[in-house]
Amino acid sequence: MRKKKALIIGLVWPEPGSSAAGSRIIQLLGLLQESGYALTFASAAQKGPYSFSLSTLDIEEVPIRLNDSHFDNFLKRLDPQLVMFDRFVTEEQYGWRVSEQCPAALRILDTEDLHSLREARHQQVRQKTDSLHPYNDIAKREMASILRCDLSILISETEMSWIQQHFPIPSSLLYYIPFLPSLPVPSGESEKGYEDRRDLVFIGNYLHAPNLDAARYLKAHIWPSLSKKLPGVHLYLYGAYANHAVMQLHQPRERFWVAGRTPEVISTLGKYRLLLAPLRFGAGAKGKFIDAMCSGTPVVTTPVGAESMTGPANEWNGSICTDDASFIQETTRLYQNPADWENAQQKGYWLLQHKFNRTLFLDSFVQHLAGLHQRLEAHRTENFLGQMLSYHGLQSTKYKSLWIEEKNKTNPPSISSGTS
Repeated sequence: MRKKKALIIGLVWPEPGSSAAGSRIIQLLGLLQESGYALTFASAAQKGPYSFSLSTLDIEEVPIRLNDSHFDNFLKRLDPQLVMFDRFVTEEQYGWRVSEQCPAALRILDTEDLHSLREARHQQVRQKTDSLHPYNDIAKREMASILRCDLSILISETEMSWIQQHFPIPSSLLYYIPFLPSLPVPSGESEKGYEDRRDLVFIGNYLHAPNLDAARYLKAHIWPSLSKKLPGVHLYLYGAYANHAVMQLHQPRERFWVAGRTPEVISTLGKYRLLLAPLRFGAGAKGKFIDAMCSGTPVVTTPVGAESMTGPANEWNGSICTDDASFIQETTRLYQNPADWENAQQKGYWLLQHKFNRTLFLDSFVQHLAGLHQRLEAHRTENFLGQMLSYHGLQSTKYKSLWIEEKNKTNPPSISSGTS
């Protein structure tokens, strides 16, 4: 039987070694392949030294240009039955072209995490207020993108509830798939135990504002007291794109190290006794915590960090802390108490098996996509608000893009930019 074709349009080329977002898109590509699709990945971005070679996964790679009608010809030739946008910005840029050239293609949005929720929480931290305002400008764009698509994949149950609480989005447009481990669920026998580990670790892509904030918060507010509670213990910061603000945190005399990028995240985390992540804002789910569970490393974090990742009775592979004092206290307890540490590690294995096991999601996802293909016309008719937004809103996006394309004919953009 001839495979259905799926086109994934990325704002950037995936870097699973650099960010959880990169790992997430690779996971979704795998699910689509297992659903029976032949995949093509297209992006207008320039590839970097850490871009993943999708050809190794039998995925065709196609460079495209933004605001360029040649993309329309590419769509016609490919004629995909499914098109996935890797975030709402990508849907804004290419969604109208897909609607025109491939009207029968199922349009899916991978939200990665809810950018509008992350922004609302960031504003809350900046303004030092208890109020959380959901209706920011990013929300207007992001929710419009969700309505224009046939299905949006969310990584967090909290985000599902947030959308339905605050916005007129039908539940039929939303679908939950959590982070899924890239490796088999560990048994615990091969991972290093308590006595084989020492020191503390944090990891994250520092282009992501919540990670940069957490690293700086660790240094300024947690480590001065924690380092006294744990004399001789060191704290290591790993992660991609460490900028000047991160490098300034490197203070070996204070046992606080900026270690840089690591090519093997799970094996690196497996050397340390605890992962610390005092995340004050953000959204979605945290890929670093799935990696920590796979490496058998307990985690001390915040409610924002652990949201949508705990078990039915709030099981967690470590501690969830609401203030600095409890964060320091729980880190000290878990670091110094082997029995508590091993109990936390086992909870992580349980979560991997019962909450993040890919076998829990693959079959239902395949069936859901098949059902959408069969009743796509009726599905869209029921989503009148989305049809209205597509009819009116995308006209402005379309003609702005066409105007930019005409402008570029007389004043071409630099090749290095990848966009215009």
